[in-house]
Parts: sequence; C-alpha cells; structure tokens
Amino acid sequence: MPETPASSVPRRVRDAGEAEILDRLLPRYAAARSAEVGPGDDAAVMVQHGDRYVVTTDMMIHGPDFRWAWHTPFELGWKAAVTNLADVYAMGARPTGLVVALAATADTELTALEELADGLSAACAQLAPGCAVVGGDLSVSDTFTIAITAFGDLEDREPVLRSGAQVGDIIALAGDAGRAAHGLDLLFAEGVDAAGVPDAEATAALRAREPELVAAQLAPNPPISAGIAAALAGATSMMDVSDGLALDASRIARASGVALDLDSAAFAAEPNLERALRGGEDHALLATFPAASALPEPFRAVGVVRAGMGVMRDGAPLTGKLGWDPYTTWDGRLG
Repeated sequence: MPETPASSVPRRVRDAGEAEILDRLLPRYAAARSAEVGPGDDAAVMVQHGDRYVVTTDMMIHGPDFRWAWHTPFELGWKAAVTNLADVYAMGARPTGLVVALAATADTELTALEELADGLSAACAQLAPGCAVVGGDLSVSDTFTIAITAFGDLEDREPVLRSGAQVGDIIALAGDAGRAAHGLDLLFAEGVDAAGVPDAEATAALRAREPELVAAQLAPNPPISAGIAAALAGATSMMDVSDGLALDASRIARASGVALDLDSAAFAAEPNLERALRGGEDHALLATFPAASALPEPFRAVGVVRAGMGVMRDGAPLTGKLGWDPYTTWDGRLG
C-alpha cells in the first residue's frame, strides 16, 4: 500500500505552535467596520459614535492555565482578572468593565464560585478602581474554564500599539521578571505528592515557606496601572508580559520591524537570568520610550531598540525557546 505523502497529512493543533495557528487564522477574518485596530495587539481598538474604546479577552482552563490543587478559588478569580486588566492597561487605556463566562464542572461547590467572584471583585477594586463585572454567562463542562472579555476607555488618548518601537528607543519594564516562573518551578518541584501530582497539602507547606514567590504565580499583583502613565509619557510601544519577557519582546520586535536588545545587567538582581528572560505570567508591562524620555515610575530601563529583527541579549540574537506556548509547552495533564 503506497504511503501517504507527508504534504497531504493534515496538521493538527498538537503539531503547531501558537504563532502558526494565528498566521493561519487571522487572514481569514474580514476587517470589522468599527475596528480601528484589529488582531495583533493586546486589545482591539473599536470606534463607536466617534468614541474609541479597547476590548480584549483571555481564558483560564484547568490544566494548561491553573491547577485546583494549587489555586484557591479567590486566587483564580484574582488572576483571571489581572490577565485581562493588564491587556487593557497595556494599550494605555483605563479598564471599565469585565464580562465573565464560566463553565464549571458539575461537582464544583457553590461556595467556590462565590470565592472566585470575590477574587474578581477584589482585583478590580485594587488594580482598576471603578471597573467591575458587568455580565457574562454560565455553563457546565468536564473542564473548568473561565473566559473574560475586558473593556477599557482610552480617555481621548492614542492607543499604544506593539508596532511603534523605533531604533534608539529605551526598552523599559514595570514589574517583576521571573518571579512568577520561579514560583511555578517551586510548585512543580514541591507542591506535589510522591507521584508528582499537584497536592494541596504539599502546596500549603510551600506557601508557608515561600509565600511571596507562590503568590507571584497564583495571585500576581503587578503595577499594571502604570500603563496610563506610560501612554502619557509618550511610550512608542507597549504590551503585557504574559508569556515571557523574551517572547513578548520578540512580538514587539516583529510588529515594529526592529530588534529589541535586552541588557543582562538590568537583571543582575534576579537569581536566574534565563528564568527572568523566558519565564512568563509576571504580567509586567514592557514598553519602549524615545531615548530622551524620563521614564515614568515604576518603569526601569532594561535595554535598547536596535536596527534588525527579533530579540537580542547583550547584542547577540537570543535563541531557543523564548517563553510559554500553550500548544507546545503544556504537558497535557490536568493536575
């Protein structure tokens, strides 16, 4: 029997990474009449009756995104809010509302849903005062899933896109680099039972010993509201660091047609440079500013934009796995 040519074998999700899937899907979408900025940034920019607002969405799924043995329901609600609020602030907008879709397993305790709602509310109150949950949907599923759509007001400012970085700009970061990944490494190493399965009792002991690092992963508290100050200070590009500093820097580089050169010395205080560069989920804000700019607090310089393409470290191309890819990094286990 003749072999099937490799070119005729359908590629599946497990064969591809996020970038390839986006490259295949995005050209199939028509441009929306009311969209000023479509797919490719942290949020879309929509125009309604002359006013501009941003909208974005993000999911958290049991398995690739969280483990119940590690998270409390409150922490899950908090983190789900943070991941969306960060994308709004990364556009230079102010978050105004969240729409939450929740698919819970049939045996989920109702008190857990209440605590999750409390986490959502607490994150909005602390990180985006005035923003709150304004609607959503409920369903049931074998896999616990929370999906949030977030809206933000540009307040007559121009949106800060990924595509505006210029050669000579300062690369700046507001927030941590590598602490959430450090916390995750500890959870996989110590928050598990003898068989390597996430375990609540082991996690409780780890929380007592390393509360700050565990919290950095399970309930991040980044200075995301600084996105507005960055916009006012003339940031030329910006995005939320969710998948890894190096990977997200490469996205700005690709969108802007430049090279982002990260300075190792800027991360000298981090215990592990590779983790600082490639670890994700800190939800810091990565931005570029004109060379003569005074950086708004708490941004700090971490590199410079150069001619070329891609992400660099100390003048040399940074290679290898740059960060988190849900299609290639997740091990397939639910936890």
